[in-house]
Amino acid sequence: MLGKPADQRKALLRALTTELIRHGRITTTKIRAKAVQAEADRMVTLAKDGSLSARRRAMGYIYDKQLVHALFEGAQERYGARQGGYTRVLRTINRRGDNAEMAIIELT
Repeated sequence: MLGKPADQRKALLRALTTELIRHGRITTTKIRAKAVQAEADRMVTLAKDGSLSARRRAMGYIYDKQLVHALFEGAQERYGARQGGYTRVLRTINRRGDNAEMAIIELT
């Protein structure tokens, strides 16, 4: 998956998930967006749970401690009534240099 060794792949997904939660939307390749979608949904699900265990698991995954606190504070009112589907992937035009399929992933 993603053509990278396991450690590099995990670091890439952690970084992209952190930036998605920080900014609300990021532009990346379609394949990476699909991979980040599962991780971001998992973090929002942890934030909805709100327990100490869930907070510690999110702290172990997301790079920024303040970002975890902000996510846990706002998740219940933003996503409380929803059972899933916290992110959306929108296809955009292909990248000019290598014609890779690009996409925007955003928190809904």
